[in-house]
Amino acid sequence: MPHDQHQHAPAVELNHTAVYASDRHLSAEFLAAVLGLEVGAPFGPFLPLDLGNGVTLDFYEKRDEPIQPQHYAFLVPDDRFDAMIARLDAVGVTHYADPGHTEPGRINHLFGGRGAYFDAPDGHNMEIMTRPYVRP
Repeated sequence: MPHDQHQHAPAVELNHTAVYASDRHLSAEFLAAVLGLEVGAPFGPFLPLDLGNGVTLDFYEKRDEPIQPQHYAFLVPDDRFDAMIARLDAVGVTHYADPGHTEPGRINHLFGGRGAYFDAPDGHNMEIMTRPYVRP
């Protein structure tokens, strides 16, 4: 199909994704607490966490095999970033300036914003950032 025929097609958006967890309640509540959000009511086997842009993280309990850690990055308001770091500190979860977790207790200043990485209960590498990445 020629490129110009796509111009009037609706935008493609991520609607939801499953986040595997050994304990869906623990994982969903942990992330909700850090981000200052509320966990939704169970939807079948899923425990949803609705984000501000219409995307839902559906926490799904998976106990038959090890959880393969994934990376999830959240664009957060600058005026809520410090509170998120404080909540991580309050529960004893170390944040890092880098995705490889070699700079503990520090944040980064990528693209003129602030960012940090931390581990969720099942080892998912979470990222909070106040500015989106700028790609060439």
